[in-house]
Amino acid sequence: MQHAVGAPLPPPQGPGNGPWTHQAQHQGHPGQAGPPPPMAPGPQPQAPVPQHAPVPPSRETTGHIQLPPGGPVPLPAPPADAGTGAATLAVLLIGPAGAGKTTVAKLWAGRRQVPTAHVSLDDVREWVCSGFADPQAGWNDHSEAQYRLARRTCGFAARNFLANGISCILDDAVFPDRPVVGLGGWKRHVGPGLLPVVLLPGLEVVLERNAARSGNRRLSDEEVARIHGRMAGWYGSGLPIIDNSTYDVETTARVLDDVLARSIASPPAW
Repeated sequence: MQHAVGAPLPPPQGPGNGPWTHQAQHQGHPGQAGPPPPMAPGPQPQAPVPQHAPVPPSRETTGHIQLPPGGPVPLPAPPADAGTGAATLAVLLIGPAGAGKTTVAKLWAGRRQVPTAHVSLDDVREWVCSGFADPQAGWNDHSEAQYRLARRTCGFAARNFLANGISCILDDAVFPDRPVVGLGGWKRHVGPGLLPVVLLPGLEVVLERNAARSGNRRLSDEEVARIHGRMAGWYGSGLPIIDNSTYDVETTARVLDDVLARSIASPPAW
């Protein structure tokens, strides 16, 4: 019989090596005491498993901080200087289409002293290529579900940036009279430390800016007027409102920073 190379060979089946050998050796002759049976081996002590300290992140490591489940964002400490300074904070910029939210948010994020990210809800919604539910074609359960998914994705992105020491500004057209897509969802997904600011220029300015847009970002004049009218509900809400009808982008970004500094010192109730 052949055996595989490297496999242990069985013991030879000769005298003293058969299957009953252990019993025959310990029986001995009549009247003679045989050797005591061997004791079963006791448990062997195991070597301690070495505990390795966690490897600190290097400069090339990104996203290394693990978020707690649903960790809310706390309010930042008031800055020592004018404006938001070096505070790490989360901002929600609200406004109708054509208010300049994305342009102002990008400039504000790029001019800060500390790392700051910009996340646009419309951009995240349009990550869906096949099967995208365009709200302009009619608001339905499908478009609402994609909106909710985009909002949760933006909220997680904001918390992830903040956990890694990067501020974040999000922009979204939040309606004051529609709780299903209102501020409550943003507060759940980001936390009570989120600072909302409303950007609301006059209707004529919004119509002019909307006319310069293209693709599915451009709305009809009737739709722009309807959205702008609903946004007026933010007056009296307690949220800070910036009318940037006569401001250029740089002035609006500077006013936004001053408004946020006041919001940090005295957070709005929302």
